[in-house]
Amino acid sequence: MPQPTKPQLAIYAAFAIAVLLIGARFLREGAEDPAAAGSSPPSGALGSADGSGSAPPLGDGGAGGSPGNGVSGSGGTLVVDVKGAVRRQGVYRLPAGSRVLDAVRRAGGVTGRADRLRVNLAARVVDGGEVVVPRKGETGGGGFAASGSAGGGAGSSGAAGSSGTAPLALDINTATAQELEQLDGVGPATAAKIVAYREQNGGFRSIDELDEVSGIGEAKMAAIRAQLGQ
Repeated sequence: MPQPTKPQLAIYAAFAIAVLLIGARFLREGAEDPAAAGSSPPSGALGSADGSGSAPPLGDGGAGGSPGNGVSGSGGTLVVDVKGAVRRQGVYRLPAGSRVLDAVRRAGGVTGRADRLRVNLAARVVDGGEVVVPRKGETGGGGFAASGSAGGGAGSSGAAGSSGTAPLALDINTATAQELEQLDGVGPATAAKIVAYREQNGGFRSIDELDEVSGIGEAKMAAIRAQLGQ
């Protein structure tokens, strides 16, 4: 077998070096991005609020901290508690001006048991508020409530009032006495009177009829109107 010439040896050496360089490049790229293709988070039924996938809730080790740390919105962001029939309940950061729909998307979308007809997805959310998506057949209401109060019936539009605080999502014809006590100035006695009047008269035809309930004067009536966005 003839010995390879010097030019042939040079060609073989160059080829071997090229193979080694290509192999080293592939190894380096693999180390920088391991299994990237299989790590994308699942999208919710309604998608992500910003189209970039769902972010972890603040209470589950997200960038905003953990429960009990007093997290709050800053720099044009809102902190909202999303719960009920959503895929990932938790506390989330949202851009200022977000709607209930954005909060639900950030929580992974609704579950199959969600009663979406009882939630105003177009309502604005405010910092420190709560979004509750009710389940089908569940008593009580859902939607957005400000300042951490629970969501009520579907009788409220859920839009922000002139004071910058969203009105309570409360329907005076379906709310329980306990839910009515969320209203400032309405204690257990007044709430019981509202429920009793409603049962005796077949419900309220308008919010003005609350004037007929004993113990609700002009000042309390004005406060109730403001809180319900009426």
